[in-house]
Amino acid sequence: MLDGLLNLLPAELASRIRALPASVLDGLEEIRVRQDRPLEVGHAGGFAFVTAAGALSADPAEGWRPTAELCARLLERITNHSLYAMEEELRRGYVTVSGGHRIGLAGRTVLEGGAVRGLRDIGAFNIRIARDIRGAARRLLPHIADRARRSLLSTLIVAPPQQGKTTMLRDIIRAVSYGDWPMPEARGWPARKVGVVDERSEIAACVRGVPVFDVGPRTDVLDACPKAEGMMMLLRSMSPELLAADEIGRPEDADAIREAAHAGVPVIATAHASDLEDARGRTAIRRLVDEGVFKAVVELRRRGAEVSFRVVRPIPAAREPTRRAEGAGAC
Repeated sequence: MLDGLLNLLPAELASRIRALPASVLDGLEEIRVRQDRPLEVGHAGGFAFVTAAGALSADPAEGWRPTAELCARLLERITNHSLYAMEEELRRGYVTVSGGHRIGLAGRTVLEGGAVRGLRDIGAFNIRIARDIRGAARRLLPHIADRARRSLLSTLIVAPPQQGKTTMLRDIIRAVSYGDWPMPEARGWPARKVGVVDERSEIAACVRGVPVFDVGPRTDVLDACPKAEGMMMLLRSMSPELLAADEIGRPEDADAIREAAHAGVPVIATAHASDLEDARGRTAIRRLVDEGVFKAVVELRRRGAEVSFRVVRPIPAAREPTRRAEGAGAC
């Protein structure tokens, strides 16, 4: 996956990343390219600047500085030499490339009627590395299993950025699709049909509609599709037994999840938040929790390569204390 991404980058940028120590490359999470400012990488050990020789330094003065010409070539490569065709992605401020890697963009906004129409004069890129870790959800699955239905409870996974939400979600999807249930009492449970709405192309990393990541043999993916509309399309056409979506939060997302619940289909979703109380600050999520749509909320925390979790079983309308369970696993 990393080789494919590096082949997309301009040669002088890719060569400096390839020169990094193997231990850094193995845990590489972000490549921050800022015009005329030092190249920075985020990895399992933290953040550091990259020198012209491909070494790491804590001193920004020692960092190699990408030029305006390099940034222009990088933009051409990630948009496949067609800014017009990527207008919607530029409006959202990111482009997802093959392999599920998401590249955030910053620059001068173009406004139309007071709303952001797109970006121009782009001079900063945040290349987030997508990783697939099999078994990441193995310790979590027993805590969100619906033993009565031999499936999963509707679950919301919350964490700040870069804590492993998408990695955890992908492994849950894969396990359910294969019928790889880790609990002894689940022997004989069937594999389930999973419908995935992959609005940002990060979960399955589809190329021309075909997943690059292994999301299981019974999984159907709607790639680059708005979550709310996609969930309703899957419910109508693909008879899923589980729905999955990344980064919910809009009112229309909540409406679609509520419809799935009424149809008897559990939903596994993620959201950016520090914990359940933080997530409840969004009206749409708070209503889903208060209505009892989400039967479990998973709070993720990451330290280095280890991800710990806390499972909260919220009581509808938050009238009574919640019950919690904790665990950890490498991710």
